[in-house]
Amino acid sequence: MPDQTQATIARKTIEPEAIHASPGDREILRDLSRRVAELAARPAETEKRGLWYRHNALEPTRPLIFCDPENGWNEIITGRDLRCAGELAREWEMILRKEIFWGESICDDRVVQPVFDVPYVYSETGWGMSETKIGGQNGGSYVWDAPLKSYADMDRLHAPEIIVDYSATNRLIVLAEETIGDFLTVRLRGKWWWTLGLTWTLVNLRGLGQIMYDTYDFPDNLKSLMMFLSQGTLARLDFLERNGLLSLNNDGTYVGSGGFGWTRELPRAGYDGAKARAIDLWGFAESQETVTFSPAMFEEFIFPAQLPILERFGLNCYGCCESLEKRWHAVERIPRLRRVSVSPWSSVPEMAEKLGDRYLFSYKPNPADLAAPVMDDERVRGNLRQVLDATRNCRVEVIMKDNHTIGNNPQNVIRWVRIAREEAERR
Repeated sequence: MPDQTQATIARKTIEPEAIHASPGDREILRDLSRRVAELAARPAETEKRGLWYRHNALEPTRPLIFCDPENGWNEIITGRDLRCAGELAREWEMILRKEIFWGESICDDRVVQPVFDVPYVYSETGWGMSETKIGGQNGGSYVWDAPLKSYADMDRLHAPEIIVDYSATNRLIVLAEETIGDFLTVRLRGKWWWTLGLTWTLVNLRGLGQIMYDTYDFPDNLKSLMMFLSQGTLARLDFLERNGLLSLNNDGTYVGSGGFGWTRELPRAGYDGAKARAIDLWGFAESQETVTFSPAMFEEFIFPAQLPILERFGLNCYGCCESLEKRWHAVERIPRLRRVSVSPWSSVPEMAEKLGDRYLFSYKPNPADLAAPVMDDERVRGNLRQVLDATRNCRVEVIMKDNHTIGNNPQNVIRWVRIAREEAERR
Protein backbone atom coordinates (compact mmCIF):
# COMPACT_ATOMS: atom_id res chain seq x y z
CA MET A 1 0.00 0.00 0.00
CA PRO A 2 1.21 3.56 -0.66
CA ASP A 3 2.86 6.00 1.72
CA GLN A 4 -0.01 8.27 2.77
CA THR A 5 1.84 10.83 4.86
CA GLN A 6 1.18 14.44 3.93
CA ALA A 7 4.83 14.97 2.96
CA THR A 8 4.59 12.24 0.32
CA ILE A 9 1.13 13.21 -0.93
CA ALA A 10 2.26 16.80 -1.48
CA ARG A 11 4.98 15.69 -3.90
CA LYS A 12 2.94 13.06 -5.71
CA THR A 13 2.98 12.94 -9.48
CA ILE A 14 1.84 10.31 -11.97
CA GLU A 15 3.79 8.39 -14.57
CA PRO A 16 2.54 9.23 -18.09
CA GLU A 17 2.19 5.58 -19.06
CA ALA A 18 -0.23 5.01 -16.15
CA ILE A 19 -2.85 7.47 -17.46
CA HIS A 20 -5.67 5.10 -18.43
CA ALA A 21 -8.63 3.34 -16.82
CA SER A 22 -10.74 0.42 -18.00
CA PRO A 23 -14.52 0.76 -18.48
CA GLY A 24 -15.08 -1.38 -15.39
CA ASP A 25 -12.77 0.76 -13.27
CA ARG A 26 -14.45 3.93 -14.53
CA GLU A 27 -17.84 2.65 -13.44
CA ILE A 28 -16.56 1.93 -9.94
CA LEU A 29 -15.05 5.42 -9.73
CA ARG A 30 -18.27 7.03 -10.96
CA ASP A 31 -20.29 5.28 -8.23
CA LEU A 32 -17.84 6.45 -5.56
CA SER A 33 -17.81 9.99 -6.96
CA ARG A 34 -21.59 10.12 -6.75
CA ARG A 35 -21.40 9.21 -3.05
CA VAL A 36 -18.79 11.90 -2.38
CA ALA A 37 -20.97 14.49 -4.12
CA GLU A 38 -23.93 13.52 -1.95
CA LEU A 39 -21.85 13.91 1.21
CA ALA A 40 -20.48 17.27 0.04
CA ALA A 41 -24.03 18.60 -0.44
CA ARG A 42 -24.96 18.18 3.23
CA PRO A 43 -25.66 21.41 5.17
CA ALA A 44 -23.09 20.33 7.75
CA GLU A 45 -20.28 20.87 5.22
CA THR A 46 -21.32 24.51 4.80
CA GLU A 47 -21.37 24.93 8.57
CA LYS A 48 -17.87 23.46 8.92
CA ARG A 49 -16.57 25.68 6.14
CA GLY A 50 -17.87 28.72 7.99
CA LEU A 51 -16.14 27.58 11.17
CA TRP A 52 -12.78 27.39 9.39
CA TYR A 53 -13.23 30.85 7.87
CA ARG A 54 -13.89 32.33 11.31
CA HIS A 55 -11.15 30.33 12.98
CA ASN A 56 -8.50 31.28 10.42
CA ALA A 57 -9.54 34.93 10.82
CA LEU A 58 -8.76 34.59 14.56
CA GLU A 59 -12.41 34.94 15.52
CA PRO A 60 -13.50 32.96 18.60
CA THR A 61 -14.96 29.52 17.81
CA ARG A 62 -15.03 26.20 19.58
CA PRO A 63 -11.77 24.26 19.02
CA LEU A 64 -11.76 22.69 15.57
CA ILE A 65 -10.97 18.98 15.21
CA PHE A 66 -9.14 17.23 12.39
CA CYS A 67 -7.84 13.67 12.28
CA ASP A 68 -5.73 12.34 9.42
CA PRO A 69 -4.94 8.64 9.87
CA GLU A 70 -2.08 9.06 7.33
CA ASN A 71 -0.51 5.60 6.99
CA GLY A 72 -3.28 4.29 9.20
CA TRP A 73 -5.45 4.60 6.09
CA ASN A 74 -3.81 1.37 4.94
CA GLU A 75 -5.46 -0.31 7.95
CA ILE A 76 -8.86 1.30 7.24
CA ILE A 77 -8.99 0.75 3.47
CA THR A 78 -6.87 -2.27 2.64
CA GLY A 79 -5.80 -3.61 -0.71
CA ARG A 80 -8.58 -6.17 -0.44
CA ASP A 81 -11.15 -3.37 -0.19
CA LEU A 82 -10.14 -1.78 -3.50
CA ARG A 83 -12.17 -3.07 -6.43
CA CYS A 84 -10.39 -1.33 -9.31
CA ALA A 85 -7.67 -3.21 -11.19
CA GLY A 86 -5.59 -0.46 -12.83
CA GLU A 87 -2.80 1.36 -10.99
CA LEU A 88 -4.18 4.88 -11.46
CA ALA A 89 -7.78 3.79 -10.91
CA ARG A 90 -6.77 2.21 -7.57
CA GLU A 91 -5.11 5.48 -6.51
CA TRP A 92 -8.25 7.41 -7.37
CA GLU A 93 -10.42 4.79 -5.69
CA MET A 94 -8.38 5.17 -2.49
CA ILE A 95 -8.83 8.97 -2.60
CA LEU A 96 -12.59 8.67 -3.05
CA ARG A 97 -13.02 5.98 -0.41
CA LYS A 98 -11.06 8.13 2.04
CA GLU A 99 -13.46 11.02 1.38
CA ILE A 100 -16.42 8.76 2.03
CA PHE A 101 -14.95 7.38 5.26
CA TRP A 102 -14.13 10.91 6.43
CA GLY A 103 -17.68 12.04 5.75
CA GLU A 104 -19.57 8.98 6.99
CA SER A 105 -17.41 7.64 9.82
CA ILE A 106 -14.67 10.01 11.05
CA CYS A 107 -17.01 13.02 11.23
CA ASP A 108 -14.39 15.60 12.20
CA ASP A 109 -14.35 19.22 11.01
CA ARG A 110 -12.73 18.50 7.66
CA VAL A 111 -15.04 19.70 4.88
CA VAL A 112 -16.02 17.13 2.26
CA GLN A 113 -15.90 19.07 -1.01
CA PRO A 114 -17.48 18.29 -4.41
CA VAL A 115 -14.09 18.45 -6.11
CA PHE A 116 -11.45 16.06 -7.38
CA ASP A 117 -7.90 17.39 -7.66
CA VAL A 118 -5.34 16.07 -10.12
CA PRO A 119 -1.67 17.08 -10.06
CA TYR A 120 0.63 18.17 -12.82
CA VAL A 121 2.58 15.36 -14.43
CA TYR A 122 6.20 16.39 -14.04
CA SER A 123 9.74 15.36 -13.25
CA GLU A 124 12.39 17.20 -11.27
CA THR A 125 16.17 17.14 -11.47
CA GLY A 126 16.87 17.46 -7.75
CA TRP A 127 19.84 19.27 -6.23
CA GLY A 128 22.58 17.47 -8.16
CA MET A 129 23.22 14.88 -5.45
CA SER A 130 20.87 12.47 -3.75
CA GLU A 131 21.09 10.19 -0.75
CA THR A 132 21.23 6.40 -0.96
CA LYS A 133 18.52 4.91 1.25
CA ILE A 134 19.29 1.62 2.99
CA GLY A 135 16.24 -0.24 4.27
CA GLY A 136 12.79 1.30 4.62
CA GLN A 137 10.85 -1.41 2.83
CA ASN A 138 7.14 -1.64 3.71
CA GLY A 139 7.33 1.51 5.79
CA GLY A 140 10.14 0.23 8.00
CA SER A 141 13.12 2.08 9.42
CA TYR A 142 16.07 3.05 7.27
CA VAL A 143 19.40 4.83 7.23
CA TRP A 144 20.89 6.74 4.34
CA ASP A 145 24.27 7.48 2.89
CA ALA A 146 24.53 11.27 2.58
CA PRO A 147 26.25 12.26 -0.70
CA LEU A 148 27.88 15.58 0.22
CA LYS A 149 30.94 14.13 1.94
CA SER A 150 32.95 17.32 1.69
CA TYR A 151 32.02 20.96 1.31
CA ALA A 152 34.66 21.07 -1.43
CA ASP A 153 32.05 19.26 -3.57
CA MET A 154 29.39 21.95 -3.23
CA ASP A 155 30.07 23.04 -6.80
CA ARG A 156 28.35 19.82 -7.90
CA LEU A 157 25.05 21.08 -6.47
CA HIS A 158 22.50 23.03 -8.48
CA ALA A 159 18.99 24.34 -7.97
CA PRO A 160 16.30 21.81 -8.91
CA GLU A 161 14.64 22.17 -12.30
CA ILE A 162 10.99 21.22 -12.85
CA ILE A 163 9.97 19.74 -16.20
CA VAL A 164 6.20 19.69 -16.69
CA ASP A 165 4.75 17.18 -19.15
CA TYR A 166 1.85 19.31 -20.37
CA SER A 167 0.61 16.70 -22.84
CA ALA A 168 0.37 14.02 -20.16
CA THR A 169 -1.20 16.53 -17.75
CA ASN A 170 -3.92 17.32 -20.29
CA ARG A 171 -4.57 13.61 -20.82
CA LEU A 172 -4.91 13.17 -17.07
CA ILE A 173 -7.43 16.02 -16.83
CA VAL A 174 -9.48 14.61 -19.70
CA LEU A 175 -9.52 11.14 -18.14
CA ALA A 176 -10.62 12.56 -14.78
CA GLU A 177 -13.35 14.68 -16.35
CA GLU A 178 -14.68 11.80 -18.43
CA THR A 179 -14.68 9.48 -15.42
CA ILE A 180 -15.59 11.70 -12.48
CA GLY A 181 -16.60 15.07 -13.91
CA ASP A 182 -20.36 14.35 -13.98
CA PHE A 183 -20.36 14.40 -10.17
CA LEU A 184 -17.26 16.27 -8.97
CA THR A 185 -15.47 19.35 -10.30
CA VAL A 186 -12.07 18.27 -11.59
CA ARG A 187 -9.34 20.76 -10.68
CA LEU A 188 -5.71 20.91 -11.75
CA ARG A 189 -3.75 21.66 -8.59
CA GLY A 190 0.00 22.09 -8.40
CA LYS A 191 1.39 20.45 -5.25
CA TRP A 192 5.09 21.17 -5.28
CA TRP A 193 6.11 20.91 -1.63
CA TRP A 194 4.93 20.02 1.82
CA THR A 195 7.49 22.13 3.66
CA LEU A 196 9.81 24.95 2.65
CA GLY A 197 11.89 24.51 5.80
CA LEU A 198 15.05 23.29 3.96
CA THR A 199 16.49 21.19 6.77
CA TRP A 200 15.12 17.87 5.50
CA THR A 201 17.01 18.50 2.28
CA LEU A 202 20.04 19.56 4.32
CA VAL A 203 20.21 16.36 6.36
CA ASN A 204 19.68 14.17 3.30
CA LEU A 205 22.59 15.87 1.58
CA ARG A 206 24.99 16.12 4.50
CA GLY A 207 23.76 13.71 7.19
CA LEU A 208 21.93 14.41 10.43
CA GLY A 209 24.87 13.77 12.74
CA GLN A 210 27.29 15.54 10.44
CA ILE A 211 25.44 18.86 10.45
CA MET A 212 25.75 18.91 14.23
CA TYR A 213 29.52 18.58 13.92
CA ASP A 214 29.47 21.17 11.15
CA THR A 215 28.14 23.86 13.47
CA TYR A 216 31.51 23.69 15.23
CA ASP A 217 33.90 22.37 12.58
CA PHE A 218 32.57 24.10 9.43
CA PRO A 219 30.15 26.84 10.55
CA ASP A 220 30.68 29.11 7.55
CA ASN A 221 30.28 26.22 5.11
CA LEU A 222 27.06 25.14 6.79
CA LYS A 223 25.67 28.66 6.53
CA SER A 224 26.68 28.80 2.87
CA LEU A 225 24.91 25.50 2.18
CA MET A 226 21.75 26.69 3.91
CA MET A 227 21.74 29.92 1.91
CA PHE A 228 22.34 27.93 -1.29
CA LEU A 229 19.25 25.83 -0.52
CA SER A 230 17.31 29.01 0.27
CA GLN A 231 18.30 30.69 -2.99
CA GLY A 232 17.52 27.54 -4.97
CA THR A 233 14.07 27.35 -3.37
CA LEU A 234 13.43 31.00 -4.17
CA ALA A 235 14.44 30.36 -7.79
CA ARG A 236 12.02 27.41 -7.85
CA LEU A 237 9.25 29.71 -6.55
CA ASP A 238 10.09 32.23 -9.27
CA PHE A 239 9.79 29.52 -11.93
CA LEU A 240 6.44 28.32 -10.59
CA GLU A 241 5.07 31.87 -10.43
CA ARG A 242 6.34 32.82 -13.89
CA ASN A 243 4.78 29.76 -15.50
CA GLY A 244 1.45 29.93 -13.69
CA LEU A 245 2.02 26.62 -11.89
CA LEU A 246 1.09 27.68 -8.36
CA SER A 247 -2.43 26.95 -7.12
CA LEU A 248 -4.39 28.92 -4.55
CA ASN A 249 -4.72 27.21 -1.17
CA ASN A 250 -7.29 29.55 0.43
CA ASP A 251 -9.90 26.79 0.55
CA GLY A 252 -10.08 23.25 1.91
CA THR A 253 -6.45 22.63 1.02
CA TYR A 254 -4.35 21.15 3.84
CA VAL A 255 -1.85 23.82 4.87
CA GLY A 256 1.08 23.82 7.25
CA SER A 257 1.46 20.74 9.41
CA GLY A 258 -2.29 20.56 9.93
CA GLY A 259 -5.38 22.65 9.40
CA PHE A 260 -7.07 23.99 6.29
CA GLY A 261 -6.64 27.13 4.27
CA TRP A 262 -10.17 28.60 4.28
CA THR A 263 -9.59 32.37 4.34
CA ARG A 264 -10.86 35.53 2.68
CA GLU A 265 -7.51 37.26 3.23
CA LEU A 266 -6.08 35.43 0.22
CA PRO A 267 -5.44 35.96 -2.63
CA ARG A 268 -3.88 39.38 -2.10
CA ALA A 269 -4.61 42.53 -4.07
CA GLY A 270 -3.23 42.34 -7.58
CA TYR A 271 -4.09 38.70 -8.21
CA ASP A 272 -5.11 38.47 -11.87
CA GLY A 273 -7.32 35.41 -11.50
CA ALA A 274 -4.95 33.25 -13.53
CA LYS A 275 -1.38 33.21 -12.24
CA ALA A 276 -1.18 32.75 -8.49
CA ARG A 277 1.82 34.28 -6.75
CA ALA A 278 3.43 33.17 -3.51
CA ILE A 279 1.92 36.25 -1.83
CA ASP A 280 -1.52 34.81 -2.67
CA LEU A 281 -0.82 31.57 -0.78
CA TRP A 282 -0.26 30.13 2.67
CA GLY A 283 3.43 29.31 3.20
CA PHE A 284 4.93 26.79 5.58
CA ALA A 285 8.29 25.94 7.13
CA GLU A 286 9.55 23.91 10.06
CA SER A 287 12.86 22.49 11.28
CA GLN A 288 12.17 19.28 13.13
CA GLU A 289 15.60 17.90 12.27
CA THR A 290 17.41 20.57 14.30
CA VAL A 291 15.69 20.04 17.65
CA THR A 292 19.14 19.47 19.22
CA PHE A 293 20.29 22.95 18.14
CA SER A 294 20.25 25.60 20.84
CA PRO A 295 17.96 28.59 20.23
CA ALA A 296 21.02 30.69 19.34
CA MET A 297 22.25 28.06 16.86
CA PHE A 298 18.81 27.82 15.24
CA GLU A 299 18.78 31.60 14.88
CA GLU A 300 22.31 31.62 13.47
CA PHE A 301 22.28 28.67 11.08
CA ILE A 302 18.67 27.89 10.11
CA PHE A 303 16.30 30.82 10.45
CA PRO A 304 18.19 33.28 8.17
CA ALA A 305 17.75 30.84 5.27
CA GLN A 306 14.06 30.26 5.94
CA LEU A 307 13.00 33.85 6.46
CA PRO A 308 13.47 35.12 2.85
CA ILE A 309 11.21 32.29 1.63
CA LEU A 310 8.44 32.93 4.15
CA GLU A 311 8.55 36.65 3.39
CA ARG A 312 7.14 35.80 -0.04
CA PHE A 313 3.83 34.37 1.26
CA GLY A 314 0.53 36.05 2.14
CA LEU A 315 -0.04 34.04 5.35
CA ASN A 316 2.36 31.68 7.07
CA CYS A 317 2.40 28.52 9.15
CA TYR A 318 5.39 27.40 11.19
CA GLY A 319 6.42 24.26 13.03
CA CYS A 320 5.58 20.58 13.17
CA CYS A 321 6.95 18.09 15.70
CA GLU A 322 9.58 20.41 17.19
CA SER A 323 8.97 22.48 20.29
CA LEU A 324 8.97 26.21 19.59
CA GLU A 325 9.02 27.76 23.06
CA LYS A 326 12.75 28.49 23.02
CA ARG A 327 12.73 29.47 19.32
CA TRP A 328 9.77 31.79 19.57
CA HIS A 329 11.94 34.95 19.71
CA ALA A 330 12.99 34.13 16.13
CA VAL A 331 9.81 32.51 14.81
CA GLU A 332 7.59 35.42 15.85
CA ARG A 333 9.52 37.64 13.41
CA ILE A 334 8.00 35.78 10.45
CA PRO A 335 5.75 38.22 8.57
CA ARG A 336 2.05 37.42 8.43
CA LEU A 337 2.51 34.39 10.71
CA ARG A 338 -0.90 32.92 11.48
CA ARG A 339 -0.73 29.15 12.29
CA VAL A 340 1.77 27.88 14.89
CA SER A 341 2.30 24.21 15.65
CA VAL A 342 2.29 23.09 19.28
CA SER A 343 3.75 19.60 19.30
CA PRO A 344 3.27 16.82 21.88
CA TRP A 345 6.66 17.82 23.32
CA SER A 346 5.76 21.47 23.83
CA SER A 347 4.76 23.21 27.04
CA VAL A 348 1.09 23.95 26.43
CA PRO A 349 0.82 26.66 29.15
CA GLU A 350 3.93 28.45 27.88
CA MET A 351 2.79 28.34 24.24
CA ALA A 352 -0.72 29.45 25.26
CA GLU A 353 0.78 32.53 26.85
CA LYS A 354 2.96 33.28 23.81
CA LEU A 355 0.23 32.76 21.21
CA GLY A 356 -2.87 34.03 22.99
CA ASP A 357 -5.56 35.05 20.52
CA ARG A 358 -3.01 36.51 18.07
CA TYR A 359 -2.14 33.21 16.33
CA LEU A 360 -3.77 29.86 15.63
CA PHE A 361 -2.80 27.38 18.36
CA SER A 362 -2.37 24.23 16.22
CA TYR A 363 -2.20 21.54 18.89
CA LYS A 364 -0.83 18.10 17.94
CA PRO A 365 -1.76 15.31 20.38
CA ASN A 366 0.59 12.36 20.65
CA PRO A 367 -0.28 9.90 17.84
CA ALA A 368 0.75 7.02 20.12
CA ASP A 369 -2.77 7.28 21.56
CA LEU A 370 -4.11 5.73 18.34
CA ALA A 371 -1.35 3.15 17.86
CA ALA A 372 -2.51 0.60 20.43
CA PRO A 373 -5.03 -2.05 19.32
CA VAL A 374 -7.37 -0.79 22.05
CA MET A 375 -7.26 2.96 22.66
CA ASP A 376 -7.28 4.25 26.24
CA ASP A 377 -10.35 6.50 26.01
CA GLU A 378 -9.98 8.01 29.47
CA ARG A 379 -6.32 8.89 28.88
CA VAL A 380 -7.27 10.60 25.61
CA ARG A 381 -10.12 12.49 27.25
CA GLY A 382 -8.04 13.55 30.24
CA ASN A 383 -5.15 14.83 28.12
CA LEU A 384 -7.44 16.76 25.78
CA ARG A 385 -9.42 18.29 28.65
CA GLN A 386 -6.20 19.48 30.28
CA VAL A 387 -5.00 21.11 27.05
CA LEU A 388 -8.33 22.72 26.22
CA ASP A 389 -8.67 24.10 29.72
CA ALA A 390 -5.20 25.65 29.48
CA THR A 391 -5.96 27.30 26.13
CA ARG A 392 -9.30 29.00 26.82
CA ASN A 393 -7.97 32.32 25.60
CA CYS A 394 -6.45 30.85 22.41
CA ARG A 395 -7.72 30.09 18.91
CA VAL A 396 -7.34 26.31 19.09
CA GLU A 397 -7.37 23.54 16.52
CA VAL A 398 -6.65 19.93 17.51
CA ILE A 399 -4.81 18.10 14.74
CA MET A 400 -4.25 14.35 15.06
CA LYS A 401 -1.60 13.35 12.51
CA ASP A 402 1.70 11.47 12.07
CA ASN A 403 -0.12 8.18 12.48
CA HIS A 404 1.99 5.35 11.09
CA THR A 405 -0.39 2.78 12.57
CA ILE A 406 -3.78 2.87 14.24
CA GLY A 407 -3.32 -0.52 15.88
CA ASN A 408 -5.18 -2.15 12.98
CA ASN A 409 -8.35 -0.79 14.57
CA PRO A 410 -10.28 1.85 12.56
CA GLN A 411 -12.53 2.39 15.59
CA ASN A 412 -9.58 4.16 17.28
CA VAL A 413 -9.91 7.01 14.78
CA ILE A 414 -13.68 7.22 15.10
CA ARG A 415 -13.62 7.16 18.91
CA TRP A 416 -10.77 9.68 19.14
CA VAL A 417 -12.74 12.20 17.06
CA ARG A 418 -15.90 11.61 19.08
CA ILE A 419 -14.02 12.25 22.34
CA ALA A 420 -12.26 15.31 20.91
CA ARG A 421 -15.57 16.76 19.70
CA GLU A 422 -17.18 16.20 23.09
CA GLU A 423 -14.33 17.94 24.88
CA ALA A 424 -14.27 20.80 22.37
CA GLU A 425 -17.98 21.39 22.79
CA ARG A 426 -17.70 21.14 26.60
CA ARG A 427 -15.18 23.99 26.61
